[in-house]
Amino acid sequence: MDTQLTWYGQSAFKIITTSGKVLLVDPWLSNPVFENAKREIAALKHVDLILVTHGHSDHVGDAVEIGQKTGAKLVATFDLADAIVTHLGYPAEQAQADTVGHFGGELTLLDGEVKVTFVRAHHGSGVSAHDRAGLRHGGSRGVLVITIRSGPTIYHTGDTDLFSDMVFVSRFQKIDVMLVCIGDHFTMGPARAAEAVNLVEPRKVIPMHFGTFPLLTGTPEAFERELKTRNTKAKLRVMKVGETIALAGS
Repeated sequence: MDTQLTWYGQSAFKIITTSGKVLLVDPWLSNPVFENAKREIAALKHVDLILVTHGHSDHVGDAVEIGQKTGAKLVATFDLADAIVTHLGYPAEQAQADTVGHFGGELTLLDGEVKVTFVRAHHGSGVSAHDRAGLRHGGSRGVLVITIRSGPTIYHTGDTDLFSDMVFVSRFQKIDVMLVCIGDHFTMGPARAAEAVNLVEPRKVIPMHFGTFPLLTGTPEAFERELKTRNTKAKLRVMKVGETIALAGS
């Protein structure tokens, strides 16, 4: 069985490994464009890992509710995990040293079936604990490289802007799938996102973080034009909200 990837809108994804392990990344399932959120959350009886790139509410999303319900372990940087536990109520026993790390470090999880490397990003990471209290410190902003045994290596770009050090990501791990933010305003727009793809050189690129709000004006069509302008070799795959696709390994 190939690795299965489901997009819930914004930056929220579900990954099911070849042996059936369930991972959620930036699990804001209850975002405005995913109409079946309540039903989907209710159906998540088992989740192994919840991975969070940074502290903003549209990325932490429903992590606490799902973690409390399923017992999923939290995968995040040390400071971010501490903030999610302390300020948002994620179960502390599910956010221990075995699944918490920091930039440059690689975690080996689920008996080696999943490896996660924390890499830097250009963005913010404040955790919203209470509307009137303002943002709480969530550590430095970051994103994730997720390697699935017998499956693909996935680079989830969170909300990062374009920056030159992206080129180093693929020097350590060949990226099969790059999940790239294109929405503009709060993230890269299509032009800067296309330039980021050229730096990383993935086999496949899937746009995300667009269309959720009117402010996010970047579109897959504009992104495709920018990729073509740069003669990008990566294959573009535009997913629909709620769609599941199969991903083969390298």
